Amino acid sequence: MAGPTGPPRQPSSDNLPVIIVGAGLAGLVAAFELSERNVPTLLLDQENAENLGGQAFWSLGGLFCVDSAEQRRLGIKDSRELAMRDWFGSARFDRDKEDFWPRKWAEAFVNFATDELESYVKARGLGFLFNVGWAERGDGRADGHGNSVPRFHLTWGTGPEVVRVFADPVLEAEKKGIVEFKFRHVVDKLLVDEATGRAIGVRGRVLEAETSPRGVKSSRTAVGEFEIFGSAVLVSSGGIGGNIEKVKAAWPVDRLGPTVPKNFVIGVPAHVDGRMLDISESAGANVINRDRMWHYTEGLQNWNPIWPKHGIRVLPAPSSLWLDATGKRLPPFLYPGSDTLGTLKYICSTGYDYTWFITDQTIIAREFALSGSEQNPDITNKSVWQLLTQRVFGSKGTVPVQNFVKHGADFVVKDNLEDLVKGMNELVEKTGGVALDLDKVREVIETRDGQFDNTYSKDAQAMLIHNARAYWPDRRSRVAPPHKLLDTQKHGPLMAVRMNLLTRKTLGGIETNLSSQVMRADGTVFPGLYAAGEVAGFGGGGVHGFSSLEGTFLGGCIFSGRAAGRAMADEVLGTAGNAAKP
Repeated sequence: MAGPTGPPRQPSSDNLPVIIVGAGLAGLVAAFELSERNVPTLLLDQENAENLGGQAFWSLGGLFCVDSAEQRRLGIKDSRELAMRDWFGSARFDRDKEDFWPRKWAEAFVNFATDELESYVKARGLGFLFNVGWAERGDGRADGHGNSVPRFHLTWGTGPEVVRVFADPVLEAEKKGIVEFKFRHVVDKLLVDEATGRAIGVRGRVLEAETSPRGVKSSRTAVGEFEIFGSAVLVSSGGIGGNIEKVKAAWPVDRLGPTVPKNFVIGVPAHVDGRMLDISESAGANVINRDRMWHYTEGLQNWNPIWPKHGIRVLPAPSSLWLDATGKRLPPFLYPGSDTLGTLKYICSTGYDYTWFITDQTIIAREFALSGSEQNPDITNKSVWQLLTQRVFGSKGTVPVQNFVKHGADFVVKDNLEDLVKGMNELVEKTGGVALDLDKVREVIETRDGQFDNTYSKDAQAMLIHNARAYWPDRRSRVAPPHKLLDTQKHGPLMAVRMNLLTRKTLGGIETNLSSQVMRADGTVFPGLYAAGEVAGFGGGGVHGFSSLEGTFLGGCIFSGRAAGRAMADEVLGTAGNAAKP
C-alpha cells in the first residue's frame, strides 16, 4: 500500500491479487469462483463487515428458474422457449448499439436459468420453498410483459441464506490466505496504466471504523488513504437506489411522464449510492441505459426503519382494488402483482406519487407479503411451524404484516366505508394529496363487487383472480377466495393502504461482454476491468431491458459474478475453459 501521489505505475510483481470493489452478492460469487482456482483475491467495501453480502441479505431470496424440479413437482409446464419469449416480450429491447450486449446477456441468462442455476445454487447447499411464486403476472398479452407461469423460487432462509452459501466458502478461503477483506475502504479512482490502457488498481480513502448494525447509514469521515494494485479489477458495487438525486437525474420523463415524482420511500440502504458508475465512466468504461430503472409502486413507510426513509414493498396477490390518488380505478391490466412498470407509468401520468389499495382483513391475511428478509422471519429462520400457523392457516397474516396494520403510517382500518374514506382524507390532509369523494369511491367499489356474484365475469381483475386460483398453491395459501369488499361481516374490517413509490433497482449500467469484461465507448474491451451485478445492469449494461420478471436480480448477480470470477481466473492463470465445480 502506498500514498496516492503521482501517476499510476505498473508494479513489477506478478503475484498481485484480483481486486473486487464491493462485497455484495456478485462480488462474493466472483470471489468464490476465484478461490476455487486458488487465485489471490482482495475484496474492498466501504461499509463494515456487518454488511457482507450487501443488498442481497435484505432480499426475499427469490430466484428465476425455468423448468425446475419444483415447477415439475407442482405440475407447471415451463420451457426455455416460453421463458425466452416472456423475457424478450418484457425487455422490449429497442436500441441497436446500447442493447447489443444486453440482448446477448438476456439469451445467455435464460439459458443459465434453464440449464444451470438450480443445480449451481443447490450444489452450494441452497434449498427452495415448496411453493413456486407467480410474480409479474403480466399485462394481459401473450406476447407482452410478464411471466406466463410461476417462476419465483423462494429460498428457504431468504436473502441471508443466498449470501451464506457463497460467503461461507469465501470466508474459509480467507482463513487459508487466498482471500482478504478490507472493509471501510471507499474507492475514489480506478488506476489505469498510461502506456497500455489496462486497469491496474484502485485509489481511495480509509473511513473511520464503525460498529453500527447492518444497513444503518455510516460515517464518511476519512482517516487515511490507500493505493492498491491488482492483476485485475472487478466493480461489483451496486446501483443508485439509495441516492434519490441520482434516481431523479436519470428519470425518463419521455417514457414515464412529464414530471419527476417528488416523494419516494427508499428500498435500499444509503450506501447504495451509485458512485462507482461515475468513477468507472471517468476511467473510460461505457455506461449505458441509465434511464432504465425498476422502482416499485407498492411501497410502505417502514414503521421501524433501519436506513433513512426506509420503505418496504408489498408483494401483492391480485385481489385488492387499486385506486389512483383521485379515487379512479386503475385501468386493465394494472392490477396488483401484474405489471410494475406499466403501473408506474400510469401513476406518474396522474400528477400524484401515491395510490390506494382498498382491501379487507381476508385479503390482507392471505395476499399481503412483505419484501425483505427481516419482514419474513418464518422463512428466514426456516420455521415450518411459523410458516404453517401464520402464513398458510392463519387468519390475520404474518406478525410483520399485523405490525404494519397496527403501526404503519399508511394504513387506515375501519368497520365501514364512510369512516374509511374519512380516514383516508385525514391521512392525505397531513401528508399532502387530494381528498376523495365518498359517493364516487362507493360507486367504484360496488361496481367491482357486482362482478363477484358468479364464478365468471366480464371484469378483467375478477378473471385474473379466478385464473390465479387455478394454480393450486395460490388457491391454498396465496390468493383469497373471491368475495365482495363491502361484505364486512364476513371479511372485515375494511382497510385502505396508501401505496408510495419505492426506489429499488438500476437496470442500466456498465456495458460488459459475456465474460463480464467492461467495454469502452468505441466497442473495444477495457483490459483488466470487469463489472458484475447491479452496477453492470445485472449483465451487459441492462440484461432486463425495460422490465424485470422478478427473481432475476439475485440471479443476475450470481450469473454475472460467476462469469467475472471464471474469466478473471482464466486471465490471471493464463488458462481457458478450466471450469469450476458445478
